[in-house]
Amino acid sequence: MKYTLKLLLLSVIPFLAVTALADTNELALIPEPQKVQRLDGTFALTSQTTIYADRASRKTAELLAQRLRQSTGYPLKVHGKALSTAPENGIWLTTKMANSQLGAEGYDLTVSTNGVVISAPTQAGLFYGGQTLLQLLPPEIFSTNIVTKNWTAQCVQIEDWPRFQWRGLMLDVSRHFYNKAEIEALLDEMSLYKLNRFHWHLVDDQGWRIQIKKYPLLTQVGAWRNKCDFEPPDGQVHAHPDWAKPAPDKFAPDGRYGGFYTQKDIREVVAYAAARHIMIVPEIEMPGHSLAALTAYPEYCCPGITLGLSGNLRTRSGIYDPSNEGIYVFLDNILSEVFKLFPGPYVHVGGDEVEKKYWHNNPACQALMKKEGLANEDELQSYFEKRMETFIDSHHKIFIGWSEILKGGLGTNAVVMDWIGGGKQAAEAGHDAIMTTESYYYLDHYQSTNNLTEPPTIGGYTPLKAIYTYNPIPDDLSPQSQAHILGVQANLWTEYVMSFAHVQYMVFPRECALAETGWSSRDTHNWDDFQRRILLDEKRLDELGVNYRPGVSEPIDEAKAHW
Repeated sequence: MKYTLKLLLLSVIPFLAVTALADTNELALIPEPQKVQRLDGTFALTSQTTIYADRASRKTAELLAQRLRQSTGYPLKVHGKALSTAPENGIWLTTKMANSQLGAEGYDLTVSTNGVVISAPTQAGLFYGGQTLLQLLPPEIFSTNIVTKNWTAQCVQIEDWPRFQWRGLMLDVSRHFYNKAEIEALLDEMSLYKLNRFHWHLVDDQGWRIQIKKYPLLTQVGAWRNKCDFEPPDGQVHAHPDWAKPAPDKFAPDGRYGGFYTQKDIREVVAYAAARHIMIVPEIEMPGHSLAALTAYPEYCCPGITLGLSGNLRTRSGIYDPSNEGIYVFLDNILSEVFKLFPGPYVHVGGDEVEKKYWHNNPACQALMKKEGLANEDELQSYFEKRMETFIDSHHKIFIGWSEILKGGLGTNAVVMDWIGGGKQAAEAGHDAIMTTESYYYLDHYQSTNNLTEPPTIGGYTPLKAIYTYNPIPDDLSPQSQAHILGVQANLWTEYVMSFAHVQYMVFPRECALAETGWSSRDTHNWDDFQRRILLDEKRLDELGVNYRPGVSEPIDEAKAHW
């Protein structure tokens, strides 16, 4: 007779009473699991605890062991040993006899007084089960130093899987540069909340941050500007704590400000992310937001544009000339190197805020429009993007663009990243969409209506509750079209975010609210309970050394919020 893993588990946790689901509110798990049963008793992690993993799960188990060793100081050896039942005083990670209905990221987690079993169909699921186990332990488990403590976890039975396949964070590194170690720290922080997409906004008008060997001037010229723009926007008065100031390592010896990632850096970050089941999605902006590239290679510029990286963080005047056939060779060559660095299926090509007046005033662009039968500059942008999509498709990659790519007509396989609308329209037309709605998912907005208590931002007001209570699925979208909503993503644009500590302040805990929207069932959303869990989660962030903003420290101005 074939026994399931759950039946095996029942043999080692007899007489454990299951309480009502409502009692799980005493736990502080973020995101909230789909199904939780609280069991009597606790599991004690000790220096004698052993971690077991089948051969395929050894690396996943080692990542969990590394985290546990760092704070406990326990040896916690990992054994690649096949087991037939749950171990005594052990933690067992296995893909054998896992519930295939949990999907690619789901997992079962059983914590009993005798031991812990994490079962999942894939390594991603095992990894996420490990993150949940860490949150069941005291917050000090995330300490970077050894802590003397009774390490106990509440006994539970959890069956869990994500609501959406895309649960992301975008970081703009063009306006201000954050080094490789800082990016990896952010990936660690993302993984705790089961986020699985890191959208890396690598280029824009203010900086080109990725080494392209065929075009060395992109980083020699485009990665640096002559000032760091420390002053607040529009002459306003704001709090400006020391942690919000730019770090000395962002300045070159000649005083220029910026930096870039070598291709070696990129490969290492991609591997680091992959080990934590985070896919990195690179963004190479085109045809607009390209002043840094055009300053390095002006031959691809539209007439009338003033070149140079002066440091104006609000400019968006850089625009490629689509009538210049050389631009397609230039961008194809760039993307060919990008494809080799990022193994994931997606590449983001921007497409937002294109200053089409330069095309309107350019006789060569007007001649191209007439030749191709294009009615307006929106269709000219679509012409440009469809040519890029054809190249991207030929390399078996998937084209993503911002809302504006809808204006002149979408390419066959294009994915819309909705920041100002269009997600619903794209889904109804059979295109995939990712919801990054500006009013709710832009982290460059203020977290308070009192600017004197906050470092400067680009504007707007998006407190924690706005993100938590927002439903990204339009009410009138059919079930068939809803399947095209891949998920959710929060975006941090960094015009006024000059340090990594400031990045953390803008991201956490608001990204935790998005993580729960992306993972947990909508039916379980409870703002009051989330506030309770956030308070304990702040202790975890304290141990990790994250410079978060206290999430529930002040009343929310409902009149100025978005709901």
